[in-house]
Amino acid sequence: MFLCLSLTPSLLPRSWLLQGVISGVLTATGYLAGLLSGALVRRLISWRPAPEPRRVIRRATALLGAVLAALYLYLGSRWQLEIYELMGMERPERLSYLGVPATAAAVFGALLLLARALAAAARFLGGLLGRWITPAAARLASALAVGALFLGLLDGVVADRLLAGADGSFKTLNGETTPGTSAPRGPELSGSPASLISWASLGREGRDFVAGGPGEEELRAFTGRPARRPIRVYAGLESAAGVRARAALAVRELERTGAFGREVLCVITTTGTGWVDPRAADTLEYMYGGDSALVSMQYSYLPSWVSFLADTGRARAAGRELFNQVYDRWSRLPATGRPKLLVFGESLGAFGAETAFSGDDDLRNRTDGALFVGAPNSSALWREFTDRRDRGTPEILPVYRRGETVRFADEPRDLDAPPSPWPFPRVVYLQHPSDPIVWWTPRLVLDEPDWLDEPRGDDVLPGMDWYPFVTFWQLTADLAFALEVPSGHGHDYGAEVVAAWGRIAPPAGWDDSRTAALTALLTERPR
Repeated sequence: MFLCLSLTPSLLPRSWLLQGVISGVLTATGYLAGLLSGALVRRLISWRPAPEPRRVIRRATALLGAVLAALYLYLGSRWQLEIYELMGMERPERLSYLGVPATAAAVFGALLLLARALAAAARFLGGLLGRWITPAAARLASALAVGALFLGLLDGVVADRLLAGADGSFKTLNGETTPGTSAPRGPELSGSPASLISWASLGREGRDFVAGGPGEEELRAFTGRPARRPIRVYAGLESAAGVRARAALAVRELERTGAFGREVLCVITTTGTGWVDPRAADTLEYMYGGDSALVSMQYSYLPSWVSFLADTGRARAAGRELFNQVYDRWSRLPATGRPKLLVFGESLGAFGAETAFSGDDDLRNRTDGALFVGAPNSSALWREFTDRRDRGTPEILPVYRRGETVRFADEPRDLDAPPSPWPFPRVVYLQHPSDPIVWWTPRLVLDEPDWLDEPRGDDVLPGMDWYPFVTFWQLTADLAFALEVPSGHGHDYGAEVVAAWGRIAPPAGWDDSRTAALTALLTERPR
């Protein structure tokens, strides 16, 4: 049964190899559930079938299981093709799906051998303990001891070794420079000769950030008027010791560059590696003709999914500290002579950026607008706004307090729903129905979420349902490929940020035609 359910659709398309791994894990989960259920039933009910009926039951069960497995393998291959078509992706060869049962069997066999080895160790230990305590107590104590030892080894040895290996690999990558990227010369950028922050200390993503973006000629071509050179400030992990010192350094760099005299200033919380979405950054610079300043700082060089599992505290501390220090300096400026103060975060960056605020009132009082893209399910404010959404609105596209400040959008047209007044400042959450980063949570193991008890989103198959244990593992696998789909699906939001910024902080004279023109321009540029 668990094998069959593992083949049902989830949010994103899966290769036959990944499907085989998921099916193997869930087959082992179902086998364990069967063993535990059988043991409980035998303890509660004394009836035992005779040998002949038992053989008949086993043969019938085996036959039924084989038929169901074959049927669901066929259905699973069809569901996967439908998801590929829904995402606008090239369909894989259907025969490749025949690799699923072989992979599942290998994974199941490996997990079964591991489980039986642990059981044998528990029995051996139980035999030793049985010399001094009762057999029942010995069995319980030995099972707990072996289980604790195994989990301790996983957490303290295997996980630590893997994390240490990843840490070393990504630290090395962080020290590299993307080919074709060179240190800036203009004083408006961190890492330049005039900067308080050295080029070498920025890290790979920081160097890409300050060296990227449109130049004055590109800005002038788009706006049709004179442009300024944009300000980009970035503090890398090696720029200063500790999150507070890095934030303070970034503020001093803002002062050096004259950022507080620009028309707009955006505080950005990066993803785990220190990456800043270039389209989100470029959009503000094009909109304001370069009369802008962007500031960010690195808190890790691990990918977001590793940082999320290993240490979310860094993202929280970085988002809170950087905004608070920038806000402290900005708030001391005359109200009529300071820039618009915006906030941006994507993925783990959205998770971290939120922590500087206590709620929508705080966002409204201390910013001129905020954009959060693909916020993880555990993001505090996202969770609060979603749980307290207006009655009758769906979780995939909630309406919070009639959309007075905070609005959720899957696509640009959602920003105008509901049609009620939307005064400034404005806060936008972009989220796709098919983005596993938004919907994954450990609660999926035993708790059906609202979004799977509602009509599915446009890019999710209607046949996707929630099953205990199964849906959790399916979405866990989807996390690894959240960006391996076309823009507009999964965790790839492409140039959708243009429409969001156009609603949050439009400059004078900005309209939908300018949004469409900038969207087209940025869509042609690589992510």
